Amino acid sequence: MGRLFQNGTVYIKGKFEEKDFIIDDDGCIVTADKIDVDDVEEIIDCAGLHIFPGFIDPHVHLREPGYSYKETMSAGTKAAAHGGYTTVFAMPNINPVPDSVENIKQLEQHIEQNACIHVLPIASITKGQKGVGELVDFDQLIKHTYLFSDDGKGVQEDDMMKVAMQSCAKNNAIVIAHCEDERLLKPGGCIHDGSKAKEFGLIGISSASEYEQVKRDIDLVRETKCQYHICHISTKESVELLRQAKKEGLPVSGEVTPHHLFLCEDDIVENHGRFKMNPPLRSKEDQEALIQGLLDGTIDCIATDQAPHSADEKNCTMDKAMMGIVTNEIAFPLVYTKLVKEKKCKLEDVMEWMSGRAADVFGVDGGEIVNFEKANITIFNLLDRQFVRPQEFESKGKSTPFEGQWLQSKCYMTICDGEVVYRKGL
Repeated sequence: MGRLFQNGTVYIKGKFEEKDFIIDDDGCIVTADKIDVDDVEEIIDCAGLHIFPGFIDPHVHLREPGYSYKETMSAGTKAAAHGGYTTVFAMPNINPVPDSVENIKQLEQHIEQNACIHVLPIASITKGQKGVGELVDFDQLIKHTYLFSDDGKGVQEDDMMKVAMQSCAKNNAIVIAHCEDERLLKPGGCIHDGSKAKEFGLIGISSASEYEQVKRDIDLVRETKCQYHICHISTKESVELLRQAKKEGLPVSGEVTPHHLFLCEDDIVENHGRFKMNPPLRSKEDQEALIQGLLDGTIDCIATDQAPHSADEKNCTMDKAMMGIVTNEIAFPLVYTKLVKEKKCKLEDVMEWMSGRAADVFGVDGGEIVNFEKANITIFNLLDRQFVRPQEFESKGKSTPFEGQWLQSKCYMTICDGEVVYRKGL
């Protein structure tokens, strides 16, 4: 039987075209010149709507096991589905840290039991995700994941990072690096070391703490040939280092978040935790370099760094707040409103940044709509508008610097492996 989707504008093979299709009982997409409506259980009229490949987010914090008061696997994946995502990568900032086979199995169990979309587990690089000390057993963990990160911590010792890269190269694994040299940090840093730090009397976080470690890691990639991905790029220097590394042909890639693309330190209107994240909002010059890096292909994809915290942890001043904000439920509307509507890019470009390129970089399924394969799609109304009300988010995290903005476009449906995981408006 299945569902028939009619009159929608579908993104197929790099272009948009009006096409009808069925999602059959096996959850697969089937297109045909003629479809017998008597053979379907539901007809969904998608006139005026756009149908995209399900988005892929290589950077989310699902908080389980260990921190369910911040987020749960169920709420976190429902939030992603609300944003149009059908695949996310789960960062290892959980308890126990997925630094052993035993611990990563606990994460896999949470995913299997509670996730409504695809979740790829990421193991830590160091024991306890400390950025120092002892490396994990890559040879054992590779049986469960090929993704390794100490997100939230930069790997501090050069020799340790070199060995980690060598182990990942041997296992065809990917290092997903949070770049932060702690030697260049001042205790209590909570905001970019710029004008707003001075205005609020807060301790700044230098740009060098990021880009100096990016430089070190690219030097190590040159030596080890490890596939290497830079998390949440925030500085103009990091963009240029990635640009030059790509020109050399090194196996490197990078991501940028919506908040770093569309905000800078000038947009921090008050000393409040909703403006605190790591890395921090940088200068206007950095923001412009990030946009240019995305437009010219230096930066590969948009990742949200969805980082939910409790209200108590965020509703305070920046020096006291936890680092991290939420955006994945409004990520596409942000990009569509601030780039496509402003004619800075095409809608086709966004499909690559939010789906296709991540699929290519990380070698995951998805990124395109393919006949006779499982349906992983999302449906948006580009003409609908929404007012950002965090209290309406599916996520338990409600802290976002975009609160109160009007955005263009709204998700009406998300389907993962043929199953409806979000539906509102259709």
